[in-house]
Amino acid sequence: MRQISESASAQHRLRRIEGRHNALVKRLRLAFARAERTEDGDCAIEGSRIVEEAIRSGLRFSAVFFRESAQDRAERLLPQIGSHVETVVLPDTLFDSVVPSESPQGVAALVRLKEFSIDDILERLNVGPVVVLAGLQDPGNLGTILRSAEAFGSAGIVLGEGTVSPFNSKVIRASAGSVFRLPIVLAKSAGGNIAEVLLRLRAGQVRLIATSSHKGTPVSEANLAAPVAFFIGSEGSGLPRDLMAKMDEVIVIPHMPQVESLNAGVAASIILYESARQRK
Repeated sequence: MRQISESASAQHRLRRIEGRHNALVKRLRLAFARAERTEDGDCAIEGSRIVEEAIRSGLRFSAVFFRESAQDRAERLLPQIGSHVETVVLPDTLFDSVVPSESPQGVAALVRLKEFSIDDILERLNVGPVVVLAGLQDPGNLGTILRSAEAFGSAGIVLGEGTVSPFNSKVIRASAGSVFRLPIVLAKSAGGNIAEVLLRLRAGQVRLIATSSHKGTPVSEANLAAPVAFFIGSEGSGLPRDLMAKMDEVIVIPHMPQVESLNAGVAASIILYESARQRK
């Protein structure tokens, strides 16, 4: 009887939308396409697990969208979402045309991610290192780094110019929800460019450490327990030379010579783990 009541309640909350030009549908489509915040400050997410992580992380929802053939998910999710949030159901073909997933799970949402400043990150140096990414372009790598940064402790993440957007749906999915909880700052919002971030880190007496695939202090021998910032460059060319010249130290993860280099996400995870090990 209770199951029937919950099902009826969920059906009552769902508003059906069939037009692809509906304003709410257009907002969702644009947020997915641009992989950026909308004018209202929302970003688009998709998948049952990711939506549940957003709920668990206390994010503010603007709207939740259900695929018509997946309305059973509404019965589980809607009781966890405030009654003021707009909840709609879309025909399967319309939902699939808006949500950029090869295997859509039938639920998507517009949510408001928390905003942070470089000051917020500097105030958390007791938690762990800062991770600065300059030109990292693979969504899977960024998602992995975000997940490891939360798992092993990080003050926050700074994304430099040319780095993939944290609002990219593949990044959000690969982060398994860590993107909702970690302080993330875009360098442009911290003062114009990565140079301003360097100045702020220096002022906070944070050591700047670059990662290299070939030469440097072996990671197990470097002091990674003090307030530090790890700089990780693009997958192909690493850190730019002008940025490398400003580093206090370069570290390397020793590996078998037949392997040219480690995946950026894997390398960052190893360094974050070693930093956490030394702090303990």
